[in-house]
Amino acid sequence: MNIESEILKYNVSRETLGKMQEFVGILSEWNEKINLVSKKSLQDVWVRHVLDSLQLSEYLSPQDKVLLDIGSGSGFPGVVLAIYAAEKLPDMKIILVESIGKKVVYLRDVCQRLGLNNVEVVQNRVENIKITADVVTARAVAELSVLLAYTEKIINKNGKALFLKGKSYNQEMAVAQGIWNYEADIVSNRYSEEGVILKIFAIRKRK
Repeated sequence: MNIESEILKYNVSRETLGKMQEFVGILSEWNEKINLVSKKSLQDVWVRHVLDSLQLSEYLSPQDKVLLDIGSGSGFPGVVLAIYAAEKLPDMKIILVESIGKKVVYLRDVCQRLGLNNVEVVQNRVENIKITADVVTARAVAELSVLLAYTEKIINKNGKALFLKGKSYNQEMAVAQGIWNYEADIVSNRYSEEGVILKIFAIRKRK
């Protein structure tokens, strides 16, 4: 796969591509100090992390004004979507929620160095957040039933959640359906044979 061509398929400029390249450089630099991604996955960072995150951009629209990324950690998908939004959705605010102090310092350094003025990095646990979001994203944070508990409190009634999930998503959905009512579209992950994107709407707790 030609990575440059693949990223440009998302109709972004070469300047945005350059910011993504710069982001990968900053991630690699920080990964020497703190454990953000495994060294093995860093060798395949473009497909495994960057493109995996970028594919969520297809489900964002100009009506989405606030995107909240749960457990932003290494910056996937939140930073990738913030780089995309800076060009394509300039009215969107991105909120990166991370509870671990070292990762918060890293995320703030990334945003400052990339000039991402559309981003706020919040150091807190997501269950303590008092923000209303149009879009909630998460990747490798928690099981679906837990993510729904977090999301239900912060999502706009007409909002959507975009969760990147692995091969156990069926089991996670089975557990979640015992606790939550929700509507879900299951979309194949373009960059992972076993992965899916769960697009979730209308979350409400079962009575």
